[in-house]
Amino acid sequence: MDVKDALISRRSVKHFDAEFVMPDADFKALIEHSMLSPTSYNVQHWRFVRVSDKEKRQAIKDVAWNQAQVTDASELLILCGDLKSWEKSPEQYWRNAPKEKSDVIVPMIGDFYKDRAWIQRDEVMRSVGIAAQSIMLLAKEMGYDSCPMIGFDQDAVAKIINLPDDHVIGMMITVGKAISPAHKRGGSIAYDDAVIENSFK
Repeated sequence: MDVKDALISRRSVKHFDAEFVMPDADFKALIEHSMLSPTSYNVQHWRFVRVSDKEKRQAIKDVAWNQAQVTDASELLILCGDLKSWEKSPEQYWRNAPKEKSDVIVPMIGDFYKDRAWIQRDEVMRSVGIAAQSIMLLAKEMGYDSCPMIGFDQDAVAKIINLPDDHVIGMMITVGKAISPAHKRGGSIAYDDAVIENSFK
């Protein structure tokens, strides 16, 4: 399946085969390839919480409008971001670059993020969003279905997964095998409404 076909066929599936278990090798491949997603200054903000514990799954379902996919999908991923990843050994993000390059870029990371809480959060959300799309398209290419989710109590889920104070939740994604197709697409805005040439009028 090529990228275009994955984009067309990827849908937000709500009903998964609760008996299907994704092989660990597939899960690892899914995440490792998604970690190739781009991030600003190569600061890889994302943290992927794989919720496999059944009690935790049920607890999350209870604060997610009782949506079946939370417990029925093979995988429940909570995509989080570390707001302070930029200052935690930033040299690690450029350790494979030539020294003359890393010596320039690493200090720029601090200059860009320091004392700019909105940038720290915005960049985390951008990185999580890009990684999420990578996960969903890769899952489709691998023969799996997925559903991005924001319909849940974020504070409650944060407590369930013991989210550190300097992390935020971007979204959840369920991945598995669909037992029924997604609903028909609700509708798209027109191309000319989506694309603005040069500037807004």
